[in-house]
Amino acid sequence: MIKINDIIMIEGRGYDCNVFVFDDVMVDTGTGENMKYILESLKKADYDPDDLTLIVNTHNHYDHIGGNSYLDLDVAMHQTDAIALEKGDDMTTAACLFGKSMGEMKVDVKLQEGDKIRNFEVLHTPGHTAGGICLYDGENLISGDTVFTDGGFGRTDLGGNMEDLKTSLKRLNNLKVDNLLPGHGPYANNGSEHIKLAYEIVRRF
Repeated sequence: MIKINDIIMIEGRGYDCNVFVFDDVMVDTGTGENMKYILESLKKADYDPDDLTLIVNTHNHYDHIGGNSYLDLDVAMHQTDAIALEKGDDMTTAACLFGKSMGEMKVDVKLQEGDKIRNFEVLHTPGHTAGGICLYDGENLISGDTVFTDGGFGRTDLGGNMEDLKTSLKRLNNLKVDNLLPGHGPYANNGSEHIKLAYEIVRRF
């Protein structure tokens, strides 16, 4: 567990993504297989899990949404990616790749570009999936699987599109990002440099 400003980062275990918590919001929930570890990590950070009211999913892949059903919270996701959850589409959510079946899941809040989640703005950043989002507050970027540290970026063969990803990374490259908080791997406190590297790499494709 790491704390970056007022954001708690819980590093993913196994196939889990990283989980982020700020205010009363949990961003992504992992596969659900390590939910006890996630909740215990929050308690170690002196955060009461009962204070959570909302899950925001950066996209609809199983390693980011599998834990949703373990928490009795409202779920928010971009309206495009929400479709697969509500249909129980195990191919689009990649659940089948993990040998799992999600079933139909309710999405309570359908997010769009420019919506606000507390102090964060929703940025629609398609590429890894059609409805992928990042959350940006002018300093911190919670980037899901759109961009990782060290020039990494999300694969596009599971419902994504490389041209969309190029456009999204070009957009992120124009932001001032102090802390890059990705869906997998370590965070970086010189985020703009990592995004720039990813954009330079993806432009070659």
